This record gives sequence, C-alpha cells and structure tokens, in this order.
Amino acid sequence: MKQLFCILALFVLVFSCEKKDRPPKPDNLISKDKMESVLYDMYIINAAKGVNRKLLEDKGIVPESYILNKHQIDSAQFAQSNAYYAFDPDLYKTMVEKVKARLEIDKKTFEDLEKKAGKEAKRRRDSISRINEKRRDSIKKALKKEVSN
Repeated sequence: MKQLFCILALFVLVFSCEKKDRPPKPDNLISKDKMESVLYDMYIINAAKGVNRKLLEDKGIVPESYILNKHQIDSAQFAQSNAYYAFDPDLYKTMVEKVKARLEIDKKTFEDLEKKAGKEAKRRRDSISRINEKRRDSIKKALKKEVSN
C-alpha cells in the first residue's frame, strides 16, 4: 500500500514540476468515482503482490493489466486522468482519503469475520471435546461393567 502511495506521490511531483498550468482535461477522462475505484483496486493488488507475489506470477497474472482490463481503461487513459486529478492536490487528497476510508471499512469487516470464524472454530473444538469426553466416559463405564461381571 505504501509502495503505491509513493509511486502516486512521485507521479504527482513529476507532473507538477513539468507544467505550471493545469493539464488539459483529457477527452477520455476517467470519472472521479471510477478513478477512486481504480485507485482502490491498485492499493489492494499492490498489497496482494506484497503477500503472494509468487502465486500471482505462477498464475500468470499481471496485476496492473488486470485492473485496467477490469475497469475497461488503458494505461494512457489512466496516466492522463491521474495527472489531471493530481494537479489539484485537495481534490486528489480527498479521493485518496475516500479510498483509505473504504480500505479501513474492509479491514474492519475482515477482522470481524476473522473473530467470528475464530469463535466458531473454538465452539466446534469445544463441542468435539465434549463428545469425545462422553465417548471416553461411556467406554470407561463399559469396561468397569465388564470387569465387575
């Protein structure tokens, strides 16, 4: 996630240094909402690359291409739109904050699911332990009964 943010920040710096005027609005400008979705997916896929790079390589998945195909955009369109939005730091910051908020919501959701799964697994283990304990007790009773006869 940090890597993508650094890349985007570098991208913003490069484009802000080259031109003093706002870049012209591209004909194929990605809408603000769609751009936020693309950035969100970029954050997710970069995190996945950090965790499961080998798995992605083995499956022949090129993360950036996957995202561009998913959103039906090309790299030039993304670059132009990103430069256009990045020229306005307040707007871009707002977009990135929305993406971060969405990531935080997802993180909380997954943590809650993980807790619930952990509780469910503990409940199952406890249930199995009780069943095994009853089975052991019944075997002990049967053995005592045989020994006493």
